[in-house]
Amino acid sequence: MIEEKKKVEKRKNVVIVMCKYSVVVKGIERKLTEMGCKVSIVTQENEKIPKYDTEKEERLFILYLPNKIMEDMIQYNWLENIYTTIDKMKSEVIVIGDQWDREDLAGSFFDMTSIKWLDRPLKMEELELLITGGHLPEGVHKSKKHILIVDDDPSYAKMVREWIKDHYQVSIVTAGIQAITFLAKNPVDMILLDYEMPVVDGAQVLQMLRQEPSTQNIPVIFLTGVGDKEQVERVLRLRPTGYILKSTTKEKLLDYLHTHVK
Repeated sequence: MIEEKKKVEKRKNVVIVMCKYSVVVKGIERKLTEMGCKVSIVTQENEKIPKYDTEKEERLFILYLPNKIMEDMIQYNWLENIYTTIDKMKSEVIVIGDQWDREDLAGSFFDMTSIKWLDRPLKMEELELLITGGHLPEGVHKSKKHILIVDDDPSYAKMVREWIKDHYQVSIVTAGIQAITFLAKNPVDMILLDYEMPVVDGAQVLQMLRQEPSTQNIPVIFLTGVGDKEQVERVLRLRPTGYILKSTTKEKLLDYLHTHVK
């Protein structure tokens, strides 16, 4: 208990960030106060982040996401700006949100290597473990191989994610440059890369990946909508790990991934 209390003392300044105050947030605030934390609240109406002496005090930010955040661009943009500010502070961050938003947000603005994520409905004992520097029980976030889908058609990308999400952790970006930025911070085990994209196409993305030591060995599977011999030969000349026709079925795609994702 003494060891646990010391860990809480180091993190006694907790800032809860949310769009609107709620009963659930009130419960979180009460729990943190009972643990000896000093709690501050930041909302869209009062978005000023408290100032601290960074040399003497450590801060922990808890981002409590609203429901269906991807459908409300006002809330989405506000949270993105707040997270950008927090990220510059190099503070510890815990995000509480819906499981289905996790992959979308990871591909948008969250650096999943630097935050801790808790699914809703929130279990207070899991939050307490993270606050005190503990680890979640094995199986809370079962480790899965991580696949990045790069496709300028979000509808197709989300369909593929639905097909494979029970077997793999899946992130989505919708542009080649976004993929490069994402991979600079997030390790993946495979990339499903759209061959035909505007601005920076799949061939250019593959070339950039092969030039960087940190990404040159990631398996890259091209997604292509054209299956004629000439197109396939053009794709294979770039020497990807393989290619998949976009017209393939869920079963064939999963069989292919199970064979190639190591």
